[in-house]
Amino acid sequence: MSVLRAALEASRLQESDPAWALLRARNAPVAIAILEKQLGGEARRVAAPVLFERIEDDLEELRSHGFDLPQTAQQYCAEWRSAGVLIRRAAEGAREETLELSQGALTAIRFASQLSAPRASVTESRLATVIERLRALARDTDPDIGSRLSALQVERGRLDAQIERVAAGNVDVLASEHASERLRDILALVEEVPADFARVRSELEGLNRDLREKLIDQEGSRGAVLDDIFLGVDLLASSDAGRSFAGFYALLLDPERGIEFEESVQDVLGRDFMDTVTGQQAKSLRRILPTLQDRSSEIHGVMTAFSRSLRRFVQSQDFLEDRLINRELRSALRLALDTSDTVKPYARTALMLDLSSVPLDSVAALSLNNPGDFAASAQVVAHAPEAVDIEQLRELARASDIDMEELSENVNAALAELSAATIADVLALRPATQGVASVVGLLVLAEEFARPLDGREDVIWESSRGTARRGTVGRHLFTAPIGGRPGRRPGP
Repeated sequence: MSVLRAALEASRLQESDPAWALLRARNAPVAIAILEKQLGGEARRVAAPVLFERIEDDLEELRSHGFDLPQTAQQYCAEWRSAGVLIRRAAEGAREETLELSQGALTAIRFASQLSAPRASVTESRLATVIERLRALARDTDPDIGSRLSALQVERGRLDAQIERVAAGNVDVLASEHASERLRDILALVEEVPADFARVRSELEGLNRDLREKLIDQEGSRGAVLDDIFLGVDLLASSDAGRSFAGFYALLLDPERGIEFEESVQDVLGRDFMDTVTGQQAKSLRRILPTLQDRSSEIHGVMTAFSRSLRRFVQSQDFLEDRLINRELRSALRLALDTSDTVKPYARTALMLDLSSVPLDSVAALSLNNPGDFAASAQVVAHAPEAVDIEQLRELARASDIDMEELSENVNAALAELSAATIADVLALRPATQGVASVVGLLVLAEEFARPLDGREDVIWESSRGTARRGTVGRHLFTAPIGGRPGRRPGP
């Protein structure tokens, strides 16, 4: 590649690639830290309201340590979504939209993590992996039967010699430093898988969109894409991305391979060298297979949904309506282009259009809600805590709630003296300490614990200012003590 082509390619990526956009953002360190924490772990897709709340907590923590972050979580997420760092999708079976990292964002986060914790530049295990893969590639692509048979015999001889050494008790156990080195290389390969899944999903979405555009743009009654769909060809599954993923998915769901993988993981977790690795690395090793299965099942579901949707789009003949609309729009644009040479855009014409009842206004005329208008501009002033007066708290509680416990004790005290008492009797012996609220509370207790009588009776209480008040309530007779400890009720 020439230097000019390389420079033009880099310029294009600088303007369009989400990974580049994230790394060159003004708050790139903060963005990478937040996005890796919230969307880089096992939870790869989070509902938008939940994510906003979590990011807002992170922003508050960062602001308290001197970071200048004036915008809200929603505003930062909107910026990241516009830059292609976040992908917004509709959640199935829910009203909330979900947000997840794009392939470029995963690439940028992985790049930053490699800078903070770089792997050794040259390791024995990586070299051994390269040699083994190159040997397998040369053997599996060799069409010569003789040389291929010779290579297999050499491999069998090496295995036979190794079996003899193990049978004789000569076992070479990998040293702890080499074992942990191989484990880190394995986990490094696994870390690249989420970005691969994001890339496959992006390719499937683009392919699905291209197929629909071809169905609409094709002229004539039939076309290549339409014929394939009517013949039952799954165009998404037969694409390069679909075939590659199908092979990966079939291998991952193979029961025998799955059991072998799980047994290998358990064996490795029980080895002595695991004491030299971090807890996060051990957790990542334990979660490799479930994570791969979950993510691959999601991609498989997306591919299946796209294939079914495309088939329904064709079988229901909806594409014919879209094709007709597309044809009419192209015809109108073509006529407008031809007319623009002779008729000015502002020239009056005799054509009259009947508008619908829906008013048509410019988007610029809309007044959008700006959450930033309600953001607090003044600095928050921290005040030293003052001593709390428990009596004041009790008065505040009594002012807002009816003390049902006190009223129950008043009823029981009246019954101890009179054996049976009405509400007026209770108030005569125990005045209403909360004014009309005490009267209301006694009525509530009477409805539950007292026997209703005919007629009405007068009750007397004092207001909060000491003014005598009188009212009339229905007669109820308390005959038995009120058990339990009724709680407080909201005041009237």
